[in-house]
Amino acid sequence: MSNPTVTVKIRDALKYAQARAEKFSRTQQLEIGTDLFIRIAPGGRRFLLFCLDGEPDGANARAIAATLGLKDPQYGWHQGATLRSLTVIEAGSEVVAEAAETEKTED
Repeated sequence: MSNPTVTVKIRDALKYAQARAEKFSRTQQLEIGTDLFIRIAPGGRRFLLFCLDGEPDGANARAIAATLGLKDPQYGWHQGATLRSLTVIEAGSEVVAEAAETEKTED
């Protein structure tokens, strides 16, 4: 027997994934549309938006950044081996992430 399908608002799914990324310090990935995926980084203040066939739209990235409550989001691109991802980072969050990583290695 398979599990039942549950429908949730995309806003609720994004906020839930962001909270899990922050709470568990683990990347959370969601499929949020036809060929549109998001990976929310540990801490919940950075994310990658990507498509398996093509490139994500900047308007989607801005709407998601607003939904996640990112302050002064910075946009850029990351070219991987096969995918080009749109990166969104809350200003200052990369400094916090680097400090936390340094703290872990010093323990």
